[in-house]
Amino acid sequence: MIYLDSKKLYKNGGMDMSLTAGIVGLPNVGKSTLFNAITKSHVEAANYPFATISPNVGIVEVPDTRLFELAKLVNPKKIIPAAFEFTDIAGLVRGASKGEGLGNQFLANIREVDAICQVVRCFEDNNITHVDEFVDPVRDIETINLELILADLEQVERRLGRIEKQAKMKDKSFYEEYCALEKIKINFQEGIPARLVNLSIDEVNAVKHLQLLTLKPMLYVANIYEADINNYEHNHYYQQVKAIASDENAELIALCAKIEAELSELDDESKEVFLLELGIDESGLDKLVKASYRLLGLETFFTAGPKEVRAWTFKKGMTAPMCAGIIHTDFQKGFIRAEVISYHDYIDYQSEQMVKEAGKMRLEGKEYIVKDGDVMHFRFNV
Repeated sequence: MIYLDSKKLYKNGGMDMSLTAGIVGLPNVGKSTLFNAITKSHVEAANYPFATISPNVGIVEVPDTRLFELAKLVNPKKIIPAAFEFTDIAGLVRGASKGEGLGNQFLANIREVDAICQVVRCFEDNNITHVDEFVDPVRDIETINLELILADLEQVERRLGRIEKQAKMKDKSFYEEYCALEKIKINFQEGIPARLVNLSIDEVNAVKHLQLLTLKPMLYVANIYEADINNYEHNHYYQQVKAIASDENAELIALCAKIEAELSELDDESKEVFLLELGIDESGLDKLVKASYRLLGLETFFTAGPKEVRAWTFKKGMTAPMCAGIIHTDFQKGFIRAEVISYHDYIDYQSEQMVKEAGKMRLEGKEYIVKDGDVMHFRFNV
């Protein structure tokens, strides 16, 4: 379960909903190839003032056909998709938890991400050596997961030592955290990551300040051979990763990093032709973004007007005032009502005016839970 820190702000005065997924993987599994494809994706940085542009951060647009269908009806001056950040986490090798390789840098970087995308090699290539000499996805996953557990175990043991005295005195502010950490530690000793431990919401809240690596949701990315792009279910390495993902109830996607690298060099029209030739509906990068969105429980609402049609990212379960605050904090402070049109009604009736005449526009108050696809206009007074 992920809990958002809602204190970051856009430069334009709105709440910063930018979340980042960290991409990890052992050497020579295709992680760098995939991340290079991400950094070459053409995003107009000026549209995303929250974005931290640094060498290890790539920003990609969230694929959503609904945005462009709305734009056809509104004909705005600008179309602005939602964006998502990926962070390249370097230095994950066996022993990273003890500082091997770039271990210390790796630990610092990975604690800052909201989810983890683990790239797993599922192809043979004699020209690309494997760090452990031969391809074995199960061993690779165990290596990475063990390093994350060992890093967390050290932190958990350190924290238990600090709060043991207060917890044993039944100090409520420490007792629940202590009990949760003891439960997590026992599972670590069995090789079970924190995200798979049966923790209550209160227990998660009690330990979330520690930013445990294994409490972050996991997405497995099976990097397959080009020839398998249309029949990866027959790839026995992929099946091994699928079995692990199934056991963990984790997300899994398959892609070919080499193909993604080639796609990243093409313009939109050439990209469509290339995908058609490959016989696939969408790029692996689009699959990666959508899966990361699902993993973090993110959804999209829209604003539509003559100046721009824009997609905004929000956390599922947020209220109308909270979503108003994503655009600008003044919208949240002075929130009065939200004019809401469902995406399907907007498309069915072809314009905002026709929706109003059909009685399909709703006025919603402070308690309204925003739904994925809502087209919204906020009334406010500051």
